[in-house]
Amino acid sequence: MELSIAGKYRTLVARLDGDLDHHSAAAMRDKIDRELNRTGAVNLALDFSRVSFMDSSGIGFIMGRYKIVQAFGGKIIIYGLSDNVRRIIEMSGISQYVVTAKNLEYGLLEVVV
Repeated sequence: MELSIAGKYRTLVARLDGDLDHHSAAAMRDKIDRELNRTGAVNLALDFSRVSFMDSSGIGFIMGRYKIVQAFGGKIIIYGLSDNVRRIIEMSGISQYVVTAKNLEYGLLEVVV
């Protein structure tokens, strides 16, 4: 997983790699939570372009980060979704809580006031 900051938008950008399942979700959660606290980022952008599989642990991972950024008045952007992962996000109802976008630039347009 790669992490970077889009400072102008106070957004932590995380590029996830591989499967988002019970084996990987805890490590990603810990690293992202640590960076959110360290940087003071308000928004979180998750690049799913390299995620091929997600299970219920991935849903929990997203919703846990949603609760964190919501407390700061921020939003979660998820972009680069494959059709399979998009279907899971829509079926789980997560799409009503997060911004889904084609790419980071479109997602940032949704969080900038």
